[in-house]
Amino acid sequence: MKHETHEVDFCVVGGGMAGLLAAIAAARHGARVALIQDRPVPGGNASSEIRMHICGAHGDNRRETGILEELQLENHYRNPQPNYSIWDSVTYGAARYQTGLSLFLNCTVYECTMDGNRIVSVTGRQLTTETRHTIRAAMFADCTGDGSLAPLTGAEFRIGREARHEFNESIAPETADRKTMGMSCLFQAREYDTPQPFIAPDWAYRFTRPEDLRGRQCSVRKTNFWWMEVGGEQDSIHDTETLRDELLKIAFGVWDYIKNHSPARDEASNWALDWQGFLPGKRESRRYLGDHILTQNDIAAEGRFADLVAYGGWTMDDHFPAGFYHPEAGTIFHPAPSPFGIPFGSLYSRNIANLFCAGRCHSATHAAMSATRVMATTSLMGQAVGTAAAMAVRDSITPREVREQRIAELQQQLMDDDCWLPWHQRKIPQLSRQAVLTAATGDVESLRSGIDRPIGETPNGWCGPSGTAVTYRFEAETPVTQARLVFDSHLNRPFLNMRSSYPRDGEPWAVPHTLTKAFRIEIQQHDGNWQPVFSATNNYQRLVRVPLDVRTRAVRLVPETTWGAEQVRVFAFDVC
Repeated sequence: MKHETHEVDFCVVGGGMAGLLAAIAAARHGARVALIQDRPVPGGNASSEIRMHICGAHGDNRRETGILEELQLENHYRNPQPNYSIWDSVTYGAARYQTGLSLFLNCTVYECTMDGNRIVSVTGRQLTTETRHTIRAAMFADCTGDGSLAPLTGAEFRIGREARHEFNESIAPETADRKTMGMSCLFQAREYDTPQPFIAPDWAYRFTRPEDLRGRQCSVRKTNFWWMEVGGEQDSIHDTETLRDELLKIAFGVWDYIKNHSPARDEASNWALDWQGFLPGKRESRRYLGDHILTQNDIAAEGRFADLVAYGGWTMDDHFPAGFYHPEAGTIFHPAPSPFGIPFGSLYSRNIANLFCAGRCHSATHAAMSATRVMATTSLMGQAVGTAAAMAVRDSITPREVREQRIAELQQQLMDDDCWLPWHQRKIPQLSRQAVLTAATGDVESLRSGIDRPIGETPNGWCGPSGTAVTYRFEAETPVTQARLVFDSHLNRPFLNMRSSYPRDGEPWAVPHTLTKAFRIEIQQHDGNWQPVFSATNNYQRLVRVPLDVRTRAVRLVPETTWGAEQVRVFAFDVC
């Protein structure tokens, strides 16, 4: 077998949403990055192989932004059907063509080389090329979900549920155990104009009465069949192949029930099984132990940590370990505030000096992880880890030292990259703060609030008719190198990243109507006339940075059209 060695600054193992965003963020901040994924596409549970939609914080204007929003807006623009192959191309392209990032797909890490409590390298086997790849790096991140680097490195971790008394968690069991939430093989259905018969395989389970499914929701329009779940009472890593077999028997049996036995089978007459997953989507396995272990009580108290770098807002959605075989529906939605903060201290190993962790394997109790495991939340963890890793590489410090010495800088960088941090304000550049800001209409000072989304009744943005200029004026001719813009991407839009089923009357995915489509930036010349220095005619992103190289006494933004909204809304317009 061929053997290649690669030298990078930061190596991310695991290419789900957390790992993907960690790798992209680090590369964008100047690190040389390797991203190792053991599947043919990035995205993990969100990919075409598993097809779980991305969800996150509940509530108005709580939608996660940053790189995740960038990818989802790209998908809305390119993928009106929506089609999972197109979504895969969005995540694949974001990694494969990111400057500074080397992507290793179909590569499974099986070995780590250590120097004391530091990782020196990891080695993976890429079956498609019969090549062993050894990646040497200063920093590593485990974003595998299963915490696969933990047993290879000696990192401390846990599996299962803590006893109630250990962290005084009211939803924890009285006695600790190794039970977890299970895994699911999802399916998707498509509606046609004519009846679609279904013949189940001989090996599928037979469900012929509603009681056989114990009240589970079987509407192809209203559920993604997450409750077809097993594995919480087995080993959620080593028993995966056996559990997959069980899940397939259940899935084909459930579809047979819907088509051939359900009292409502006439409603499903024109529906056909369009896709069946053969790769289980996992909810829980190993969890790292970091300098902080996030708990149920941390979440209930809103997680207002000094080192807050991400947030959640999903309920503590604690699935019964028995899953499909539990007599009731498969979960309890314990309440959680939205938002709640996630500390940086839960995103690195407490005993391996150069190992970050992001995703469902981050440092949390079982109870807390039931709220933080959803992919929009893990994506924010990934962007925080990648941004921190670039700082650690730049300054030759450890993740712990980033927390101790650079946390304010990390928080400001994340907010500048459009990752909202609850209870924090983004610093406005000095040039923008000192300039005179005017517009013919609207509360223009909202553009300098340092909060790039509505919070409660406070809009934190400027709104006005298309064609209305927003202008910065300086005391003297001043160099301007960049404009930073944050447009309104409709954070309360109902669309997820992808569908769970395909009805004939399904509404197409589309760019949010609130986004600014065309705009221009102009500078004022010595004679008082305005000269365009940048023009966009087909913008579909929320965060837009415009590089400039001008000297002027005034610069203005002129929004020209939206994707359908009657007025333009802008949350930030900074110049520096």
